[in-house]
Amino acid sequence: MSSRKAFVDVARPDSPVALVTGASGGLGQALAIELDALGCRVAVHYNSSRDRAQAVADKLENDSCVVTGNVASWEEVNQMYKEVSEALGPIDILVNNGGIRKDSLMAMQSPDDWRQVIETNLIGTFHTSRVAVGHMLRKRWGRIVNVVSPSGLIASAGQTAYSASKAGIIGFTRTLAAECGRRGVTVNALSPGFMVTTMTKDLSDNVMDSIRDKSPIPRFGTPEEVARSMALFLECDFTTGQVISVDGGVSIT
Repeated sequence: MSSRKAFVDVARPDSPVALVTGASGGLGQALAIELDALGCRVAVHYNSSRDRAQAVADKLENDSCVVTGNVASWEEVNQMYKEVSEALGPIDILVNNGGIRKDSLMAMQSPDDWRQVIETNLIGTFHTSRVAVGHMLRKRWGRIVNVVSPSGLIASAGQTAYSASKAGIIGFTRTLAAECGRRGVTVNALSPGFMVTTMTKDLSDNVMDSIRDKSPIPRFGTPEEVARSMALFLECDFTTGQVISVDGGVSIT
């Protein structure tokens, strides 16, 4: 007989607490609204615009709160977790959506810019996951969803920092999933396709046309289309360690 402990199935809480980082942007807003529609109490995180974050919170039906903090800072993330816990309760669902992009050919990019992308995107994902996962493991139910990118799966010239950060998050996702699965905590990655958001609005028309032409579904997605994947992550206890691409097929080209 195997000595390994059996998996313990614990039902999803009736009103789980969800933290969405970077929730003041286009995709973050859609994710927050979708989680609210799924019955969650949502903590709306922002980095630079409280007004936009509050506008997102105002659209939610369930209890919510607005929090800020630099995810690259361990101290600020701990303070943010404390504020969410006091306002809504410990975090049951963590959506690591916040991130930055500083594109440049590596031979021309400053070390500071490269480091900042890694610290915000990759190390920030560790920080938020580290403060939240303890409660999830003790409760034997939890969800961590890390937003990545096709750039973490396929080559994209000019994005060594961004690609490295997102590929690193994919590896982080798979390994953390292996560590947490037996306690009812799933860890997955969501890879959105190209959308017209604050992260892509600075791309040239030529780049936008090139991306569109490469996609099997030759258009840009919407944040709302991507956000619908939240139902899968919340409701399916048997999906973990996966990269779910909602990208119009661009990652297979």
